[in-house]
Amino acid sequence: MDLGLKGKKAIITGGSKGIGFATAKLLIEEGAQVAIVARNEESLQKAKARITEHTGVAPFIITADVSIETEAQRAVVTAAEQLGGIDILINNAGSAAAQPFDKVGRGKWDSDIDLKLMGTVYFSQAAIPFMRNAGSGAIVNVTAISGKAPGASSLPSSVSRAAGLALTKAMSKDLASDNIRVNAVCIGMIRSDQTERFWKASAPELTWEQFARDAQHQIPLGRIGQAEEAANVIVFLVSAAASFVTGTSVNIDGGKSVVL
Repeated sequence: MDLGLKGKKAIITGGSKGIGFATAKLLIEEGAQVAIVARNEESLQKAKARITEHTGVAPFIITADVSIETEAQRAVVTAAEQLGGIDILINNAGSAAAQPFDKVGRGKWDSDIDLKLMGTVYFSQAAIPFMRNAGSGAIVNVTAISGKAPGASSLPSSVSRAAGLALTKAMSKDLASDNIRVNAVCIGMIRSDQTERFWKASAPELTWEQFARDAQHQIPLGRIGQAEEAANVIVFLVSAAASFVTGTSVNIDGGKSVVL
């Protein structure tokens, strides 16, 4: 299937590792031009080298803190200049933050919401004029299944992720008349730096394959997912194949979540 992504111009936050990296690589393989954004210059350079080695095409790299509005605006304008516009935005930047309610102070609330919610707001507001100029666009907000079904000791992340889902639905309503589609993906257990740290700390005697398939994770499909599997869904959602899909969310969790 031709996904209609050749020549499309995409910007991905949190693009140097994990799901963002895998999505950037796949978009380039599909013929898109890509700019990846992260805070760490060294990580971006490593990601650029790996993507170039794999695809033969180098992504543009932009260093920025997505939680700061002026930096987000600068990153989007820079990407638009480098790419010649913006058709696709993937708001992927985030971090793990999961504690009991009474352990979360004001500073942790502020930093988590600034990164996961306001970073999405800042990048989206900056990118939308370029999409309007192009006559269409697609945005995917990468959230987590805890935003739909928060568990104990899941704060503040589950709250900022839930806000991200509400934002996705509201944006989809406001932007549909501009032919800009907005969807979300809700991530479960996916292999990442964080997951690997958990593996090495909790079960160093197991190989990754053994750990990924451990029944303690309670994943109906029987394993932890790969970043590439999340990227496949994200790339579909920003493609022409999903041209009538907006305002929805897709769980990428191996069936673990108790909600649709």
